[in-house]
Amino acid sequence: MRGIVVRKINYNRSRQTGKKQPFNVRDHDSEYNRPTSPPAKFRFIDLFCGIGGFRIAFERASCECVFSCDWDKHAQETYKANFDEVPVGDIRAVASSEIPAHDILCAGFPCQPFSIAGVSKKNALGEAHGFDEKKQGNLFFELARIIRDRRPRAFLLENVKNLKNHDKGRTWQVIYKTLTEDLNYTVYHKIIDAQSVVPQHRERNMCWRN
Repeated sequence: MRGIVVRKINYNRSRQTGKKQPFNVRDHDSEYNRPTSPPAKFRFIDLFCGIGGFRIAFERASCECVFSCDWDKHAQETYKANFDEVPVGDIRAVASSEIPAHDILCAGFPCQPFSIAGVSKKNALGEAHGFDEKKQGNLFFELARIIRDRRPRAFLLENVKNLKNHDKGRTWQVIYKTLTEDLNYTVYHKIIDAQSVVPQHRERNMCWRN
């Protein structure tokens, strides 16, 4: 049956009593008796952190958050309630040297300048979108700055599915070229649908280096 694990138990007879006792491999295998030290935690930073989705996942994987950043005051309030930490505000005002050393950079950079709905709204209002949107559209380059200056071992970036199609694919070409050619990282990317954990199709473009 699903959900039930059946374990076979081997028995040894006790030399003193002659009774059967469960066999414990730790009593017989020196590999189990070697002293061990806890593994070192990977340190990560949580950029454009929102209310902490990335942080929950990485802390469940025994990683340690050493820096968080989001300028939305309501997101900051919720993040404080969740993690007892107020994220730093505008990433553009944070020097790379002020960010602690870390192994992994996590960032769900703003998607409105690239999403189908966001672009449609901006077109209707006669406003710029993509990298030309000055408030949010060019924040990817702040990530590139931090990656260049701090050189994390890995990163995980998240955005909408349409990021790859925006501006006939030219936006994605700039991002991919920046990460691979300018910053010299090997990059993998995949569209992942979160429908297995949320009650909707929520497709996101996940981009990582490991």
